Amino acid sequence: MNILSIDTASNVCGVSILKDTNLICQLDEITGRTHSEKLMPFISNAFSVSNLTLQDIDLLICDIGPGSFTGIRIGIATIMAFHDSLNIPCVGVNSLECLAFNLKTANFDNSKNNYFVCPVIDCKNSNCYFALYEVSGNDCIEIISPKASSIDDLCKTIHEYSSNNPNFNNNDFYFIGDGSISYFDILKSEFIEAKFADKTLNQLNSYSLALAGIKKFENSNFSNNSILPLYLKKPQAQRQLEEKLNSKSVNIERCDFDHE
Repeated sequence: MNILSIDTASNVCGVSILKDTNLICQLDEITGRTHSEKLMPFISNAFSVSNLTLQDIDLLICDIGPGSFTGIRIGIATIMAFHDSLNIPCVGVNSLECLAFNLKTANFDNSKNNYFVCPVIDCKNSNCYFALYEVSGNDCIEIISPKASSIDDLCKTIHEYSSNNPNFNNNDFYFIGDGSISYFDILKSEFIEAKFADKTLNQLNSYSLALAGIKKFENSNFSNNSILPLYLKKPQAQRQLEEKLNSKSVNIERCDFDHE
């Protein structure tokens, strides 16, 4: 089975082609806000290097977020265009699960067959996206679904889970993602025995995305017809508009009150 994976949910524009689980070509580059310009040339180059075409692809995989709203839309639109043109099965994987797979693909510790991993994506201003997974052998099991929260709420949620689940072991607990760097001091003080992934593993990449997508495909936890973005919070433009409208509403109410 030939697989094409596309990741545009962060500042990394990534494209990988695999034969089953064997990597043929990986093009991942930090491109900032130029995904719309870089993605199609990356895909073209990947096909050229692998001597394949879109007609040879058996499975399409895309990062559905959370992350950059624009980047997510670019990736999903591209995958759906490929799917619609040739009816190729497609799978969507969330960004946090992709980060969890970074540890699996890195073979960071061959002695670890069972551990917990909390991917954290920085949203600035002490906010983040996070989830919790238990890695058991080849399985990556979602324990806490992706959430948008403050870093303090993250700590509270993990503490509550660990206190109610005796199988949770801080010695086998890892943080990964750029949020684990941004909020390192807080996380380290709250979870003294927790470990932190090597800095080289904190970026999203299209290879880990592909492996996570293959696993979903094998477990039949996928949509063959459409992929939807995972928006854990409203876009900034929408939030600003709502704040503006709420402000106008307050002003109108004050004017009515003053008039009376």
